[in-house]
Amino acid sequence: MTHPEPAPQLAASITGLYVSFWLPGLVLTAALVIKLPSILKLWRDPLLRAVGGLLLFACAVFVFAAPSTIAWTNRVTGVPNIAAPWVYSLITALSASWLLLVVHWRNGLTERSAETRRATRWVVYAYATVVVALWTLFALADIPVERIEDLDTYYASTPFMREEILLYLFAQALACSITTRLVWNWIRTDGLNGWLRWGLRFLGIGFATNLLFSAAKLTAVVARWTGHDLDWLNTNIAPSAACIAATLVAIGFIVPHAGQYLHERWLVRRRHRELGPLARLMRTVAGGREPLALRTTPEMRLIRRETFIRDALLQLSRFLDEDLRARSYDAAVALGIERGRAQALAAAVTILDAVETRRYSPDADGDGDPDTTYLLQEIAAVSDVLHSPDEIKAVRARAAVPAESMSTDEHCVFPGDNPRAPGRKAGRRG
Repeated sequence: MTHPEPAPQLAASITGLYVSFWLPGLVLTAALVIKLPSILKLWRDPLLRAVGGLLLFACAVFVFAAPSTIAWTNRVTGVPNIAAPWVYSLITALSASWLLLVVHWRNGLTERSAETRRATRWVVYAYATVVVALWTLFALADIPVERIEDLDTYYASTPFMREEILLYLFAQALACSITTRLVWNWIRTDGLNGWLRWGLRFLGIGFATNLLFSAAKLTAVVARWTGHDLDWLNTNIAPSAACIAATLVAIGFIVPHAGQYLHERWLVRRRHRELGPLARLMRTVAGGREPLALRTTPEMRLIRRETFIRDALLQLSRFLDEDLRARSYDAAVALGIERGRAQALAAAVTILDAVETRRYSPDADGDGDPDTTYLLQEIAAVSDVLHSPDEIKAVRARAAVPAESMSTDEHCVFPGDNPRAPGRKAGRRG
């Protein structure tokens, strides 16, 4: 039996399409590390076990399918091409893990149903049978010449090895087709959060790209049967497609976790930044800077800033003028401001007034027992309106119209501005 040699010019022309086996291996390992704590903590969850099995088998495939590892396996065992059934078995196990994953995804919390158990047994038995057949066919085949990168096409017409190659490719293509269809069906369902939907998109594209691996391999094998040379599909396109597909699948598992984590961190940092104006105002009340620890977590820095603001507001509470807050709210509404923002503006005007009163009349007391519930709960809204001094000025001026002790051209004073003349609210404070 003769084996046509690959066309050197054509093979060389597509060499640049090759993608390293170690790239998807690293990304898959990262995905496995991210998922491992959840898998170990909730090991009884069959869905997480399926995810763990998928990532583990995927990592193993790209470790043992690398040309250097194939040569090492053959050399250590002393059996030419024994790496072939081993890699084929890993690919088959990976294909089974895809199907197990979608079986449990589809059934959700009903994974213990008879239908799910029956589907799980069918997948396990069917693909275990394929693995046994792969090793049996390898034992029957006569393949003495070691081939590191082009074994599928080199032995495409060899008895038993031909059947083995077709068997693992069809088993992989079938699992990939079913998984791709089910994943894309799930993407279209309602109730998925944004990060999970993006993760599923990457998974769907990754599984679909795996079909290119099977198609390229099968096309190259059929070409050998007909006396043509399309080995570059087997040695370049198929491995590259597999690497890209595995990388996309790994990203699909990483995106929901990493995306949610980064989004939560961003929200924490944004809230910390948004509280800046109110925190700076409260420094004039607390008489110093808020607690700061450079090495602490963003969540702890946010908690410390919120605590600092609320403690300062409690110190300021006896200077709060509830009547001024009510007038300021009515003034803001009269100016056409939405009620939620009007409430925040009224609170800001009241706080600024209390800061000034405390500065110039530290012994003064407000009337009654002011309600600080809103101020303590809605510090973010109050801090936000402090970014709009012109709006506060307008509300404050309108709220001052009924008060005989305040002129209509009174302006909003922030820390650092020129103070007003003493005795600004002598009539109110008493």
